[in-house]
Amino acid sequence: MKFKLGLAAILASAAILVAPAGAQEKKSIAFVVNGASDFWKLAEAGVKKAQGELPNYDLQFKYPEQAAAAVQQRLMDDLVAAGISAIMVSAVDPKSSTDALNRIGGQVPLFTTDSDAPDTSRIAYIGSSNTDAGKQAGEILVKAMPDGGKCMGFVGLPGADNARERIEGVKEVIKDTKIELVDVRGDDIDFTRAKRNVEDTLAANPEINCMIGFYSYNPPYIYAALKEAGKLGQVTVIAFDEDPVTLGGVREGTIAGTVVQQPYEWGYEGMKLIAKYLEGDKSGIPDNKLVIVPTKIIDKGNVDAFEAELKARIGG
Repeated sequence: MKFKLGLAAILASAAILVAPAGAQEKKSIAFVVNGASDFWKLAEAGVKKAQGELPNYDLQFKYPEQAAAAVQQRLMDDLVAAGISAIMVSAVDPKSSTDALNRIGGQVPLFTTDSDAPDTSRIAYIGSSNTDAGKQAGEILVKAMPDGGKCMGFVGLPGADNARERIEGVKEVIKDTKIELVDVRGDDIDFTRAKRNVEDTLAANPEINCMIGFYSYNPPYIYAALKEAGKLGQVTVIAFDEDPVTLGGVREGTIAGTVVQQPYEWGYEGMKLIAKYLEGDKSGIPDNKLVIVPTKIIDKGNVDAFEAELKARIGG
């Protein structure tokens, strides 16, 4: 009897040890963004949908405390230390973060989104062609200002590839026109600074008759500053992304148009692709390592239909 009790105890102990080990088999994937912005709500909704289809995975959506490369890197280091299986990241500053991203990529499969880091060991980029998006913004601009004009651009992270490529795309389209992109002012995803940049431009550069908001929150702050200055409708505004203020401006005609991405698909399709990769299926990775999700132009003619689709998707 004493032997039987001992055996029972051993078996019970083994069961306790096996249970946590089984639980640890559940792989985890993190989607790490570049800073706090409502823009990421769609991507988060996409990750949530993917979670419903990937019950054997723990999908995490992470915001760094600050839009700084060092802060983002610490967050990823912490995720790796905690046993994360893979990371998809919108790198704050890929140019200065090559070594850090390579270090992360050397420990877990690393994917990029939103802003690529092609010179790193990342497996693939899943997101928009920011150059094409910039060209679409340039098309809106040329159509809105056939007689030319002087534009000021506003962006969060000038060093990020998504910013640089959008700016280059705009410049490519307007290079043979009378439209000039005078300068682009960064704000490091500091919303107070974002609005102040617009206000300073209005005060110091009265010749500026066009403004381009390259990040999702820039157009709403352009809108607010112009409205407060009584110049709404007098300055041509070109936008990116689908902030409600931006879409409202497009609807009323104070914003000429906006180029929208599909961050929902980045989250949804990105998580599914990474899960397959972790399972050994690499068929979803193209030879050029670019999984491009198309962007499109939203203007007064299609804004209502787009907004209805957007609300249905977030609600879903």
